[in-house]
Parts: sequence; C-alpha cells; structure tokens
Amino acid sequence: MMLRTLLRTGGALLQQSQRAAPRLWVSPVQQRWASSLPMNTLVLFVPQQEAWVVERMGRFHRILEPGLNFLIPLLDRIRYVQSLKEIVIDVPEQSAVSLDNVTLQIDGVLYLRILDPFKASYGVEDPEYAVTQLAQTTMRSELGKLTLDKVFRERESLNSNIVHQINTAAEDWGIRCLRYEIKDIHVPPRVKESMQMQVEAERKKRATVLESEGQREAAINVAEGCKQSQILASEGEKAEQINQASGEAQAILAKAQAKAKAIHLLSEALTLQNGNAAASLSVAEQYVAAFSNLAKESNTILLPTNTGDISSMVTQAMTIYGSLAKTTTNVAPKEKKSEELSESSQ
Repeated sequence: MMLRTLLRTGGALLQQSQRAAPRLWVSPVQQRWASSLPMNTLVLFVPQQEAWVVERMGRFHRILEPGLNFLIPLLDRIRYVQSLKEIVIDVPEQSAVSLDNVTLQIDGVLYLRILDPFKASYGVEDPEYAVTQLAQTTMRSELGKLTLDKVFRERESLNSNIVHQINTAAEDWGIRCLRYEIKDIHVPPRVKESMQMQVEAERKKRATVLESEGQREAAINVAEGCKQSQILASEGEKAEQINQASGEAQAILAKAQAKAKAIHLLSEALTLQNGNAAASLSVAEQYVAAFSNLAKESNTILLPTNTGDISSMVTQAMTIYGSLAKTTTNVAPKEKKSEELSESSQ
C-alpha cells in the first residue's frame, strides 16, 4: 500500500510539474506564454484578476477567488489558471477575396476578456486559439461581401460585424470580444498602381472642374460688373437730363418772367408823355438794325425800292407801328362794349 501510494504521489507530482512548465500557444505571428500552474501547498494566495480552477480527484470542485485559500493536498489539484484581464491577441495576416475579386492581405488585433472561467476552461481546449481562428474566418466572410472601395470606407462597420459574429459563437466559451481592429490592408502591386492612377485622374478632374468653375465665376463677375456700370451710367445720364431739363425749364420761366416784366414796364412807359416818340425811335432803330443783319445771316436780301432814303424807311416803320396801335385801341372799346352788353342783359 505504501509503495502504491508513493507511486501515485510521484505520478501526481510529475504531472503537476509538467503542467507547471510554461505552455506555448503557437501562432504564425504571436507567441504568448501562459501562466504556470501553481502547486498545491495547502495554503494558497490567489492574485487579483486571476481565477484558479480546482479539480478534486479529477473532477471540477471550485474556482478560487483572489486572496487566501486552503486546499487538501493530493486530493485537490489546480487544473487551469485563467486571467480575467483584457487580453490582446494579434490576428495573423491572412488573404481574403473581396466582392470584386481582389485578393487582400489583412491582419488585425483582437481584444478579449474571460467572463466565465469554468466555460473558458472546459468549453474549449484553447479559447484564444479558437477565437483567433473564428476571427480569421469571420473576416474572410465579411470581406467577401464588400468591394475594394467599400473595404477602406467601411472599416468601422466591418469591425463591428466581426465583433458581433465572434460574440455570438464564443458565448459558450465564456469569452467576450470587446473590439476588433484592422491593422493593415495590403493590396497587390498592380491594383495599387491602378488605384494611384485613379486617384491622379480624380485629382485632375477636380482641378479641371475647379478651374472651369473659377472661369465661370470670373465671367459672371465681369458681366455683373458691366451690367452694374451700364445701369449706373444710364442712371447718371438720366439724372443729368432731368437736371438739364429742369434747368432749361427754370431758364425759360425766368426769361418769360423777365419778358413779362419788360413788357409791363414798356406799356407803362408808353402811357407816359412822349411815349409814342420814344417807341417810334426804338422801332426805327430796330428796323434799321434788322436790314443791317440780313446780309450777315443769309445770301438772299429783300430790299425796298428806296433803300437810300432812310427817312422813308423810318416813316414806313412808324406807319406799321401806328396801324398796330390803332388796332389795339379799337379792340379795347369793342371789348368794353361787349362787356357792357352782357352786364345789361344780365
């Protein structure tokens, strides 16, 4: 019995020592060492943010919480050590085909956290490796739904879709995916050259459009300036004509008022003594001056038969004046008589 007990104890210690050695999770990009399994020393101190899964005689017993814990040697064994911190995993680079048949090389970063240590220990053999493979397959399926241009524009929606798919599948593993970020997207060289050409063509197009818009705006501004200048010039000409017409009207009115005053003064002067003699003298002077100006204004001259006899010319002018004066005097009594007849009839 003693020998059998020693053999069992030695085998258990050997298994524990083998499990205490660090275990390497192999990944094409990442090599992460797992926490070593501690030995059962009856009194154990569990660190914060760690969960130790204990088995009693090969069957799950309980999960040790942070702090002081007691275990029975030989019967209780620490089977798994799970970290409750947020875990960062590099997703290896992989190839994926987009909707428009472009092969892309994409790698990313996965952020995980273990919520249930029991499910993470017994639900899957290697939870991190399983989640990494799930992220790769989900990324391929999601990229197959998008074209190359949409992959660059909709990276955020692509990340959220991958996180949703991982959380749906990893719920039974006690793991929650917090977020997923695409690190790099590598495009084939020929596709990259065509994208560069497309970018250059788009920039040239924008430059041409901006230049044409600038020319259009310049032409519109010039036309608008010409229009405003013509409007202002016409308004100025209109104002000038209005001012000129107003000035001419005022001048005509002033001349008419001056002439009326002159006629009034002349009529008063004629009523005075020797007024007729003065009028005859003025008429004679104007008559003679008119004959003197005929030769200056036109080539055709109408002369009386006795041009050398000045006295006869003055006499003729006075005769005309006298006849005009008689007609005015005759018109005045007739007007007075008509007024008297109208008054008597009334």
